[in-house]
Amino acid sequence: MREYKIMIDRIPAIVYGEASENCYLFIHGKQGFKEEAESFARIAVPKGWQVLSIDLPEHGERKMEKDRFNPWCVVPELKMVLQYMRQHWTVAALRANSIGAWFAMQSFCGLEFVKCLFVSPVLDMEKLIQNMMQWAAVSEERLETESLIPTDFGETLSWDYYKYAKAHPVVEWQCRTDILYAEHDQMTSRDTVTDFAERFHASLTVMKDGEHWFHTPEQVDVMNKWTEECVQVLGKN
Repeated sequence: MREYKIMIDRIPAIVYGEASENCYLFIHGKQGFKEEAESFARIAVPKGWQVLSIDLPEHGERKMEKDRFNPWCVVPELKMVLQYMRQHWTVAALRANSIGAWFAMQSFCGLEFVKCLFVSPVLDMEKLIQNMMQWAAVSEERLETESLIPTDFGETLSWDYYKYAKAHPVVEWQCRTDILYAEHDQMTSRDTVTDFAERFHASLTVMKDGEHWFHTPEQVDVMNKWTEECVQVLGKN
């Protein structure tokens, strides 16, 4: 499978596949990196797609960056990447993991893509932060006062991030979307993903006993089979 690295402004990116008018934008989640898209590309490329994958701030080749893995930094970058896609491909689709899906929904209205595939998507950031505040026994008043509060489970609660999430709920998403969700996902509740699917007419597949991070052989097999089905359906339309 052909692959080559490019730079989109200062964003390291990689493109998989032979020249095509069709391209999936792959957006990784937290602790991910652009090369993570290779397994997805091995399914999408034989179906006539190229795959464009980028490193988000503080990830991959950008690990030395600090305090940039947030929506006010990521969203402008994703909008710039979309402009690049419009210049190089005719048909665009989206594949996003976890918080990458939330960043995508903050950046795009959905009309830009013929199809979207979300794996373990974060769909309600305000609710997720509120849950983390409960886990850490941090009140909204304390967070506002202290601004940044490290937690025992590795996350730093941020008042600015919380304010952004409250001010930017996902109220519109017009792309035809398929979601793969794990039964034991602690980041997004079953009620939240079901409500999202109903509001935006998304297809929802739930893996029994799965986790937020699809990483075991069984979980990866489920994800690959789901991807095969979703990309194949798109190719027939």
